[in-house]
Amino acid sequence: MRKLFFPFAIALLFSSLFISCSNSVQTGSNTNYYKMQMSVDSIRTALQTSVGKTIPSLNVLITTPTDEYFISSVPPGNLPLTKDTYFRFASNTKNFTSASILNMQQDGWLNIDSKITDTIPGTSITYVPSTPQWNIPNKNQISIKNLLQHSAGVYDVSNDPAPGYPNSYVLDVQIAEPNHQFSSGELVGVAATNNLSYFLPGTNHHYSNTGYTILSEIIARVYSSHAGSPKLYSEYIYNYLTGPFAMVPVDVRFPYLATDNTIPSPNTPGKVYFEDGTITNTSVYNKSANVGEGNGYGTMAMLRTYIRSMISGNNILNATSLNLMKNEISPGSPNYALGCALFTNLGYGHTGATMGYFSCMFYDPLTGVSVIGSIPFWDLTNGGVNFYKPFYTMLDACWAVRSVLGYPGKP
Repeated sequence: MRKLFFPFAIALLFSSLFISCSNSVQTGSNTNYYKMQMSVDSIRTALQTSVGKTIPSLNVLITTPTDEYFISSVPPGNLPLTKDTYFRFASNTKNFTSASILNMQQDGWLNIDSKITDTIPGTSITYVPSTPQWNIPNKNQISIKNLLQHSAGVYDVSNDPAPGYPNSYVLDVQIAEPNHQFSSGELVGVAATNNLSYFLPGTNHHYSNTGYTILSEIIARVYSSHAGSPKLYSEYIYNYLTGPFAMVPVDVRFPYLATDNTIPSPNTPGKVYFEDGTITNTSVYNKSANVGEGNGYGTMAMLRTYIRSMISGNNILNATSLNLMKNEISPGSPNYALGCALFTNLGYGHTGATMGYFSCMFYDPLTGVSVIGSIPFWDLTNGGVNFYKPFYTMLDACWAVRSVLGYPGKP
């Protein structure tokens, strides 16, 4: 997760606790469950006091080698979520994109050290189109690995302002036209037309959703060249990584059409407080601008299955590829490798932020413990001073449940 640009002692009611317990997942002791519930409740109410707004829920799914607990803290009188509640998991999508690229490399379909202007092995087709719309600054120097690391210097048109778009190209277009059908060429073209970049490739680190937009195009083009017919990013993900014939099937989805803007039930809407006083629920949202970088949705149970299998080496990546994903650290970053970050005492994984939702997924190989966190709440009031508080609150809850079980917690 990166900075998004915008101009903009607990009293526990036993009745609420028992409601939460009846909707929980618990394979360990009641004592540990109650300690976790109380801890997460206190963290949620502290955030609520800090921002002065009702926090709809704070949720953590923790799985150890022997036990599993799901904790959902909600205001009194509200039903807690379950581990099978759908939500938009945003930039956690990037790890799926990285896994796909690395699997393509395992199969000999590409090389992550190749420049994006090189040709796909065995073909005369370049990794990205050779058209003016795709002539971003320093294009000939950008490698696929640079894109995976956020070290390519590719300008992020979904988060940062561009000429004529004071918030960002994606946000301002969506405000004006909520059902606009975005394309990768359109997004990359904003950076190309305006000659926008951050630095020379391979010299620094700057989170870029647009860099992962380019990776989604590469996946589609490489897959199409091998299939002999047009293929989409989402088709590769489904056929090789998540679908019923994948090594570890998991029913997450990656919509690419503006009209495919809903998520299944049961779901939790993302709640957003805006500067002008309006409050919006965002489970219905056009994600066509976020293919490959943040368009995924699913459940906490699905993310648990995915990240545990991927980082433990029990999914499609071999040991060499998994080592690259975890350890090929980006220049200028202390912990971000190939679509994967290492968080102290949480493990390897990713975080996500999309309108109304924060989330995270981590697996710690040292302990065999995974934690999935979510909080469907954004606060854009008061100049955005509270914006990051829910994100850090979610991480605090993840550390807290680890601590209850005797694992290292918040560093």
